[in-house]
Amino acid sequence: MMTWAEIHALYSINDDPSTRRNTPARHNIAPTQDVFFCIQNGGEREIKEGRWWLVPHWAKELPKYPLFNARSETAAKKSSFRDAFKSKRCLIPANGYYEWTKAEDGGKDPHYIYLSEHEHYSFAGLWAYNSILDLMSCTILTAAAAPKIEHLHDRMPIILPEEKYSDWLDAETEVESAQELLLDNRGSELVSHRVGREVNSSRSSGNELVEPISV
Repeated sequence: MMTWAEIHALYSINDDPSTRRNTPARHNIAPTQDVFFCIQNGGEREIKEGRWWLVPHWAKELPKYPLFNARSETAAKKSSFRDAFKSKRCLIPANGYYEWTKAEDGGKDPHYIYLSEHEHYSFAGLWAYNSILDLMSCTILTAAAAPKIEHLHDRMPIILPEEKYSDWLDAETEVESAQELLLDNRGSELVSHRVGREVNSSRSSGNELVEPISV
């Protein structure tokens, strides 16, 4: 994930200097860890921080089933995501993500996946605030993988073009229209390379994790 300044630049947010943070880029984020995401509040974009693993507003405890991703084809109808899809859509900033393949030695080889020009982008996401647990959270919407990366995984996050950001964030955008926005996915532009297994530990960090290795 990008730095605080890069995230605000991506969404054209001029925040109050007193609220700025010297948050460095992160190169190894696992589900249940906190991430930044962009929402729209009263027509203004804001950056929030919350758990990457959605906790629906009605949940009385942390969900044990995986809610860090949501299938775009069914999210609008699933009880865990339905309310968020109607009016709590968000953008999750990123510049890459990982997928794993099984190796001959039985281990898992990580692959770094990114846009070819290494540009910053946004995953289409949903967010929720659970007042019972006083918890903000989010999830990433996925679609069938593009041909270039389907050998790594059969699903991929949806990357929205920048011109779709406002409509996606707008709570007034109807569900059917929001679903149509998800069809405009930049996933076909993704490329990948193998990286070292150090990233397999959530304790590892640093930009060296995304460097390609010889295979």
